[in-house]
Amino acid sequence: MFADNAEVQVAAGDGGNGAVSFRHEKYVDKGGPDGGDGGRGGDVIFVADQNVNTLIDFRYKPELKGENGGAGTKRDRRGRSGEPLYVKVPVGTIVKRASTVGQQVAARLSQDGKSVSAEPRNDGREKRRSELVGDSAVDDEILADLTEAGQEVIVARGGDGGFGNAHFKSSTRQAPRVAELGEKGEKFTAKLELKLLADVGLVGFPNAGKSTFLSVVTSAKPEIADYAFTTLTPNLGVADIDETSLLIADIPGLIEGASEGKGLGDAFLKHIERTSVILHLIDVLSDDVADAYRKIRNELTKYSPELAAKPEIIALTKIDALNDEEIIAMQSTALSEVTSSPVLAISSSAHKGTTEVLRALASAVEEHKKQTAEETTEEEPEIPVISLSDKQLDEAWQVEKIPASFAGLSGESSDTIDSPIKSANDEVVFVVTGPKIEKFARRTDFENPHGLNRLRDIMRKMGIMHELTRQGATGNSIIKITGQEFTMLEADR
Repeated sequence: MFADNAEVQVAAGDGGNGAVSFRHEKYVDKGGPDGGDGGRGGDVIFVADQNVNTLIDFRYKPELKGENGGAGTKRDRRGRSGEPLYVKVPVGTIVKRASTVGQQVAARLSQDGKSVSAEPRNDGREKRRSELVGDSAVDDEILADLTEAGQEVIVARGGDGGFGNAHFKSSTRQAPRVAELGEKGEKFTAKLELKLLADVGLVGFPNAGKSTFLSVVTSAKPEIADYAFTTLTPNLGVADIDETSLLIADIPGLIEGASEGKGLGDAFLKHIERTSVILHLIDVLSDDVADAYRKIRNELTKYSPELAAKPEIIALTKIDALNDEEIIAMQSTALSEVTSSPVLAISSSAHKGTTEVLRALASAVEEHKKQTAEETTEEEPEIPVISLSDKQLDEAWQVEKIPASFAGLSGESSDTIDSPIKSANDEVVFVVTGPKIEKFARRTDFENPHGLNRLRDIMRKMGIMHELTRQGATGNSIIKITGQEFTMLEADR
């Protein structure tokens, strides 16, 4: 069974937790820390496999998960790294990260200068988020486009393992009781879309002879019958001509209104978007071949102007049904009056004109590929761009003061609003964002006061505490990072 789209849950492995441990050996007085680091979580890696030609398997296996990393142990033993998960997909598969309601809220609020998390909630506040989004939509993010056999792409990265307490030993910290949590692996809904890769795409009305042509010039075995919509799924075949080969894609026939969802072809037009040349087949017995041509061209243009702009060759099919060469010439002339594309006459079943069509296609494909290569190699003038370095972007952070009731919409923790921690006046929450500080927060065990104090020290060294004070934060003010809430200072300070 052919399937060209699927939706799966992708989850890379979580990193293992670091260990808090101290040496306990006979004759060793006050053994030092020896807690090992956690192992890294396994990635989810997609691999393009030319022996796979459908996405149907993903409909029966909707979850893809990398292995979690092992926890660190005593004697400085590092946890085992999780095994990556390799997932085979057809060549031509596009992997997208599905947008979520939370991401749409974040996108909408970022336009207003507010900073909130993009993580979705699973409670009644989802309705409020939908109200904020309105009719706007956030496009799915393209993570990978697997166009070559053997190509590998890490779609979801596993979380880093947390450091054990041996990592924090220093001359002034002889017995650290701090260990980091492992980071969570990336987890999201992925949309898979298959777009066939072919040199030539066949288009035309149902029963125009596309499948017959494909079966004659290639070894493909599409279903052939004398009724419309015989072809229900795309078919691929390889045609050898002279010293070259052509990969040809046949899709279900188009009808007028296909671009608006009528018929079957509109669901499969994406499979010829990547072709170099279009072969437009028209039944020579049609009452008005020019009108038939215009209708199909109109549907291609409505679906994608780029698709309609591709090089095209027209073939009048089933000429064996006519013994009158003059009628065939008249039909060819009628087409030539409405298009400048080459018009050829063929009979696939009688093997008439097929070789000439294949040679014309091979020449057009070669020319298109040559032109495409020249366009990609054209050097564009370099424009000097002044930007921050990767290190500067990583260390950047931001503090936003927002109402406590509104902070609940950030949704990074299901118990955010019901948290037992409350600020003095329960009016504002200080939300801290930034790649580096968020990474530290994700690896902090908020149940461990030593770990939480370490996070406060890091914020102090990065200048975040100074900014919090400048914006009016006090010792009892609520700070929020990656959905976790804590007071600016320890309660007993």
